[in-house]
Amino acid sequence: MRPTRGYRAFQAVNAFVLAGVVAVTLFPFVTIVARSFSGEQQIRAGEVTLWPKGFNLTTYQRVMSDALFWTNYRNTVLYTATATAIALVLTTCYAYVLSKPRLKGRGLLVGVAVFTMFFNGGLIPNYVLVSTLGMRNTLGAIVLPNAISVFNLLVMKAFFESLPPELEEAAAVDGLGTYGILRRIVLPLSKAVLATMLLFYAVSFWNSWFAGFLYMDRQELFPVTVYLRNLIAGASTGTDNTATSDTALQIAASIQAVTIVLTMLPIMLVYPFIQRFFVSGVTIGAVKG
Repeated sequence: MRPTRGYRAFQAVNAFVLAGVVAVTLFPFVTIVARSFSGEQQIRAGEVTLWPKGFNLTTYQRVMSDALFWTNYRNTVLYTATATAIALVLTTCYAYVLSKPRLKGRGLLVGVAVFTMFFNGGLIPNYVLVSTLGMRNTLGAIVLPNAISVFNLLVMKAFFESLPPELEEAAAVDGLGTYGILRRIVLPLSKAVLATMLLFYAVSFWNSWFAGFLYMDRQELFPVTVYLRNLIAGASTGTDNTATSDTALQIAASIQAVTIVLTMLPIMLVYPFIQRFFVSGVTIGAVKG
């Protein structure tokens, strides 16, 4: 069938609106990248929009020539990978258990999880708890306090509840136990939600700086976000004694843009490889008839 005139008009309007959304979304990113490569005078004059002016690599050179930067960057990769793996395992197990209506005390477990979304012990009790457990200046201080996101838990729980129960019943008849069903039946059908949770957790841990700032006392243990935060503070207050005045002004003008670029680049490189799972068919062909 040939598309009607109304449908063609809808396609044109839809393409125009989506193109506008893409342009509005990309504009801030492109501007930030342009500012990170621009000169101090052009930045302060507001002349930088979509293309760098007064091309300058001073801030990049200053940041990337520092050995401490690479140490903190390695810490961030380690913290993010470890925390994401632990969070994904704990969230998956907890959500799978809560998705079973026959579980005794299921309502209580859900209520306990939801309660923590609205109420928490506060900053000082959390700090005292982490210190008492001896986790300061350790990986556990970054990983364990935020190991489970209740929002992600509820999303994954709803996903598991949407899977056809006949699949698990058939697997049980074939002799699989609970862990076998989870590993061989449920998880292969859950690639979309697992990829989504992986992205959510990875972005959250990668961008997190307060936990490292609060629980780490030594600079070599900081994540890169804390390093860049300290660099911003030093440049904005003019306390950089190792740089000339012109260099200090250039760093102060472009440090925020460089910070954003260096922080978001790894996530932007990983995202395209995960995004394809968002639209994949999860249970296509799983149940016949």
